[in-house]
Amino acid sequence: MLKDLHRNPAPAVARSTPPQLTDAIDSLGAASGVANVIMQLSWPEVGWGVRESRVDTGNVYKRPLKRARTTFQYLAVATVGTDEDKRLYREAVDRVHKLVHSTPNSRVKYSALDPRLQMWVAACLYIGFEDVFEWLHGPMTDSDREAFYASAPTLGTTLQVRREQWPATRAEFDDYWRDGLARVRFDAPVRRHLLGLMELRMLPQPATLLFGRINRWITTGFLHCEFRDELGLPWSPRDQRRFEKFLAVTARLNRMLPEPARTFSYRLLLLEMRWRLRTGRPLV
Repeated sequence: MLKDLHRNPAPAVARSTPPQLTDAIDSLGAASGVANVIMQLSWPEVGWGVRESRVDTGNVYKRPLKRARTTFQYLAVATVGTDEDKRLYREAVDRVHKLVHSTPNSRVKYSALDPRLQMWVAACLYIGFEDVFEWLHGPMTDSDREAFYASAPTLGTTLQVRREQWPATRAEFDDYWRDGLARVRFDAPVRRHLLGLMELRMLPQPATLLFGRINRWITTGFLHCEFRDELGLPWSPRDQRRFEKFLAVTARLNRMLPEPARTFSYRLLLLEMRWRLRTGRPLV
């Protein structure tokens, strides 16, 4: 059996201050972005909602740069934005999500305003932040993990997730996550959509030709085994060894950067959001 990188067997690292969600803001998070999107879309209702959405401005295949901007801008707002930033972005997202719902002809019934589905999306985002932190900084102690988790509810409450929906402790979140994994399923049209993302088919040539194959490999490595297996993606022991080396090099490079450089993109996205508000441009 392959070692699961997402359950790092190394000893937990003692830290002088409890880690927070903002400590996981890093370029490695961007590299794992497609894998996290796949995790979010692994519930049929979420996958079909994105696959069938009639909101073309949010379609990654038609507006890839805009979709990337709004996705990472949401994360910036949820992690380092003010309460007012969060309120305004939530309202903007809600206006778009109202348009995303199933029709009588849909194979799966869904609504993008369903707090239960948004909770799953937020849970996947949290797992992504936790993974990035531990890949870069080493495993957390139980108390550090609890502190890290306590800083995370805004990943959901900046959507439609109610505060009481968010599991109260990291142990309760584990129970929620295990139950959620039992619902993971990729129908064929959704699977084709996601494989296209992995291979960067939404980008013009020659980008797809140059970077599609390596992005598929990196994305496969970042996926937890439950999602990788459900998608039927091959992953060998040699792939795992190469991926661990990739992560080690990335972590060393990131540690060389000062904190302002690591968080620059998020703060720039916040400035861009506020510029949009001042100039009357839509946020999403």
